[in-house]
Amino acid sequence: MTNLAPVLEAFFTKRLMAERRASPATIDSYRSSFCLLLRFTEARFGKAPSDLNIADLDAPLISAFLEHLEADRGNSARTRNSRLAAVRSLFRYAALRAPQDAAVIQRVLAMSGPRTIQSPVAFLSKAEVNALLAEPDQATWTGRRDHVLLTIAVQTGLRLSELTGLKRGDVRLGPGAHVRCTGKGRKERCTPLMTSSVAVLEAWMSERPGGLTTDPLFPSNRGSQLSPDAVQRLVGKHASGAAKGCPSLGSKPVTPHTLRHTAAMRLLEAGVDTSVIALWLGHERTETTQIYLHADLGIKERALARTAPVDVHSGRYRPPDPLLAFLESL
Repeated sequence: MTNLAPVLEAFFTKRLMAERRASPATIDSYRSSFCLLLRFTEARFGKAPSDLNIADLDAPLISAFLEHLEADRGNSARTRNSRLAAVRSLFRYAALRAPQDAAVIQRVLAMSGPRTIQSPVAFLSKAEVNALLAEPDQATWTGRRDHVLLTIAVQTGLRLSELTGLKRGDVRLGPGAHVRCTGKGRKERCTPLMTSSVAVLEAWMSERPGGLTTDPLFPSNRGSQLSPDAVQRLVGKHASGAAKGCPSLGSKPVTPHTLRHTAAMRLLEAGVDTSVIALWLGHERTETTQIYLHADLGIKERALARTAPVDVHSGRYRPPDPLLAFLESL
């Protein structure tokens, strides 16, 4: 039997980091998955993680772990599938290094997760966006920071990891103003900035003149980079406060990803082609952007307005009499 520890260590250092050059977000997600799995296995067998063999992580054990995620931790089917994808990725790598465990590995690779329901994306209306942006108290430093962060999130549609990873040097103001970020798959992209966004960024960056280009654009109170959890909390806090004056916000799940969806919907409503929106958001495939077409009821209503009722004959109206034709032409 093959010990799990060296295979798992090589999977992270050689496969993910050296060969695939996976992003920090991907590595963090995989790390969390295996920490949860190893703790679950230790509690089940009373065996230290460093003493586990690959054969210990058989299909029944993985199945029990996935059930534990849903039943005990309250994870969604989507999260469960994400954890399973991490395990399957490890076992595909292990198949080359531990052929003696091929039977166990193949049974795990044959596992599949439950199909998930694709819900319509949640996004904010113009009134809801205005209420959210007006909520932070701009008389305080943290309020001004939160206001700028929310403004940039709504306008650019950056992912949460891209937003927290912005440095001062990633911002270009003046002609051709934009922000530069590194997204999924370590792909760099530039996102243009509106005049209103440039104004709030100029005011925000002028509060710390002479700052280093490597300083976080949205620092914490200690000057370090804001964590994803901190951004999640501040978005939720301001959404709850804004819901007092804009009740419709209370019925929506307002998260950083909701702001990303909002940016995409604003582009779609402005008539921007979905292929351009895919480039704007950093989608690898344009098909991913199709979810916004399903979410925009206005597009469907305009399509319906161009459709003739089924019981009406098509054709151009012709007046039945020359006199009526004369009157119609007046």
